[in-house]
Amino acid sequence: MQEVGHLNHDQAKIAYGKIKLGFILLSSGMFKETFDSLKTVQVNLLSTEAKKEYYLITARTYYDLADFTKDNYYSPIYNKSAGQYIDSALSLYAVNSFEYLYYNGLKFLKAGDKEKAIINFEKLLNVKDYKLSDHQFAVTASTLSDIFIQNQQRDKAINLLMLAAIADVKSSTKEAAALGNLAQLLHQRGDVDDAYIFIKAAMDDATYYGARQRKIQMGAILPLIASKRINNVEEQRRALFFYASLLTALAIILVVFAVIIYKQLRKIKIADKIILEANHNLQETIHKLDEANKIKEEYIGYYFNLISEYIEKLEKFKRSVDNKLITKRYDDIRFLVDNINLKKEREELFVNFDRAFLKIFPNFVPSFNTMFIPENQVSLLPNQLLNTDLRIFSLIRLGITDTEKIAHILGYSVNTIYNYKARLKCKSLIPNDDFEDAIMTIKAV
Repeated sequence: MQEVGHLNHDQAKIAYGKIKLGFILLSSGMFKETFDSLKTVQVNLLSTEAKKEYYLITARTYYDLADFTKDNYYSPIYNKSAGQYIDSALSLYAVNSFEYLYYNGLKFLKAGDKEKAIINFEKLLNVKDYKLSDHQFAVTASTLSDIFIQNQQRDKAINLLMLAAIADVKSSTKEAAALGNLAQLLHQRGDVDDAYIFIKAAMDDATYYGARQRKIQMGAILPLIASKRINNVEEQRRALFFYASLLTALAIILVVFAVIIYKQLRKIKIADKIILEANHNLQETIHKLDEANKIKEEYIGYYFNLISEYIEKLEKFKRSVDNKLITKRYDDIRFLVDNINLKKEREELFVNFDRAFLKIFPNFVPSFNTMFIPENQVSLLPNQLLNTDLRIFSLIRLGITDTEKIAHILGYSVNTIYNYKARLKCKSLIPNDDFEDAIMTIKAV
């Protein structure tokens, strides 16, 4: 712009070019160079609009220098000079214009009169009275937030800075302080993740625009937020490591408990199997005891009746012998003795035994015959309950396994009993060693 002004020999254009250069230098944080550019401007050559811009840029330069210096002696001097230039600019603006209200409020703020400054800024933000552009809204909201920050009204300040940052994005403004201030407040509140995102974006904007002062400001805050974020990440990593270790320990404990429970379940399963087998054996034992009790009951009754009959016979025989001895009828005694038929008595004994046994084991004969092929099965004569073959194994079924005892009961020799047993076992469908066990499985009623 200055080159074009020199080519056209237009001093007003040259002066306006210096104002624009001053704005660029100020935005870059180059205060000396800004003053050097603005001091050479011939104000009397400027138009009214250019004068407004000149006064405002000069005022802003002093304000920014005061903020940058932050010195108790020099900062008030710079703020006073800035106020004078603001007054010169305000004299050229309409009273209800945005520029008048905003810069008048800025002057009140820098002078320490916050109440009047708030009135001006809040009036501008009232949509009913003023419809600001995105950039105007961002500047006003951001400046008002500074007052709330000073008044320790952090939530209000954060809300305004968020709105200002959104407006900056909409207006594509890179040289902005809203994001940086918002990041700083969020960092103070403990919202480190969002603060880091915003300060990084603000730093990127300052780097893109080339604003040195902004880069210095953002660069001072960024390491603090980044370190806090790193600390948070480290704490989260330690917490995750702790929880991972805890979960690993819990997983190991669960595995150990699972192994223990599995072993216990196996033991319980084995114990259940043993119990089931014991119950089965117990049931069989109970069944055998019931069977034995029934056999005992039947045979005790049977033998009591049999013995009582033999006692009656002996009593009759004794009385008869006594009478004949008294009368000395010895031949009659011989006759009585000769009339005793032992074979008949034994057969009667077998018949009674057969009846008692078949009463307890009514299926003995059919069950016994199933162990042989049809041609080798036992055939009984009419009115015959059991024969010798069946009686031998019926005694075995009753638990009398001694061959000598069986021979004595049936009136045979031991060899005869062995022969009977061997002959039947050889004809059986069941192996010889298992034959007697098969006999024992025949059920009583």
